[in-house]
Amino acid sequence: MYLALRELRVARGRFVLVGAVIALVAMLTTMLSGLANGLVDDGISGLRRLPLTHLAFQQGADETFSRSTLNAADLERWSGVDGVEASPLGVSFVNARTASGTTVDIALFGVPARSFLAPRHDAEQALAGPPGLVLSHEFEEQGIRVGDELTIVGVDEQVPVLGFTYAGSYGHVDIAFTSLETWQSLLYGDNARGRFSAIALAGDPDAIAAAAEETDGLAVVTKEQAYAGSPGYAGETQTMAMIRWFLLVISALIVGAFFVVWTMQRARQIALLKALGASRGYVGRDAVGQLLVVLLVATALGGLVAFGVGGLVERSAVPFRLAAAPALSALGLLVGAGLLGCLAGIRRVVSVDPALALRSSD
Repeated sequence: MYLALRELRVARGRFVLVGAVIALVAMLTTMLSGLANGLVDDGISGLRRLPLTHLAFQQGADETFSRSTLNAADLERWSGVDGVEASPLGVSFVNARTASGTTVDIALFGVPARSFLAPRHDAEQALAGPPGLVLSHEFEEQGIRVGDELTIVGVDEQVPVLGFTYAGSYGHVDIAFTSLETWQSLLYGDNARGRFSAIALAGDPDAIAAAAEETDGLAVVTKEQAYAGSPGYAGETQTMAMIRWFLLVISALIVGAFFVVWTMQRARQIALLKALGASRGYVGRDAVGQLLVVLLVATALGGLVAFGVGGLVERSAVPFRLAAAPALSALGLLVGAGLLGCLAGIRRVVSVDPALALRSSD
C-alpha cells in the first residue's frame, strides 16, 4: 500500500475528481434513505404506534381496511382465546369541514372505550363520553382547537374536537380517534349492524397463530404485514428500492470505468513492478487498496454532508427521517458496489506483461 498511498498524494487531482462523483452519489443515496423512511413513517406511523401485534381481516381483503368488513360474530371467535386480547377496529378516510369552511382529510379510527388500543385514562374518558374526535396534534397547525365543531362531509354531521394526541398518520393522512359507535354512525348511518374493519390482536404469538388456523373466513397477519395495506405503501417502497439499486449500479460503473482507465495509464508502472519481482497478488492488492481508500473517504464525506442537509430537511414539511442504521447500510452497499466495479477490471491489472517495462525503456 506504500506505492498506492504515495500515488494518491502525487496524482490527487484525478482522485479528487472521481471521489467527488462518488461523494455525490453517496449523498444522494443517504438522502433517498431518509426520504424512504419519511414516506414510510408518513404512511403507517399511526398504525405502528397502536399497541397491537396482529390484525385479523376479512379473507381476501389484502390487509386493506377499506376492503374488509367484520362483525360481532367474527370478534366472538377470539373472546375465549387464552393470553390474547382482541378489539374491533374501524378505519376509514373522511373529509371534514371546519367552521371557516376549510376542508381537511382525516384517517378516522374507531376504537371501543375499554379497548387495549386506548391504554391512557384520558383516552378512555374521551372515547366513552359524548360523540367527538381526538385529533392528531398535526391538526393544531391547521388552526383547529379543542371545542371546534367539524362537519363530516357526506353525512353532514357535526362532531366536536375533544382533544389532541400524538397519533401519527395512516396513508399519508393524519389520524383522528373516535368511539367505535361514532365511527359506525358516520360511516353506515342507521345501518351499521355492528360492522367494523378489522380485529386488533395482542398477546402470545403462538396462541394467535393457533387460533387463526381455526377461524375460517379471516386472514390474520402481523402488524408489519398490515403495513402493505396502507395506500401507496407498496408502490413507494418499491420505487425507492429501485432508485437505490440504480444508484448502486451507477456507482459500480463509475468506479469500474475509472479503475480501467487508470490501469491503462499505469500499465508501464505496473509492468515495472512485476519485472522487479512483485507478485500478481501484490499488484492486485495495491490497486484495489488504492480504490478502497478513495471509496471509503468519498462515501464518508458524502454521508456526513447528507446528515447535515438532512437535519435541515427534517424541520420542513417534507416527509423525511434519516435513521442511522438504514443510512449506514445504504452507504455500505455503495462501497460494496464500488468494489465490485473495481474487481471487474482487476484482471487487466494482474495480466500486465512485465516485458512492457523493457519496451518502454527503448
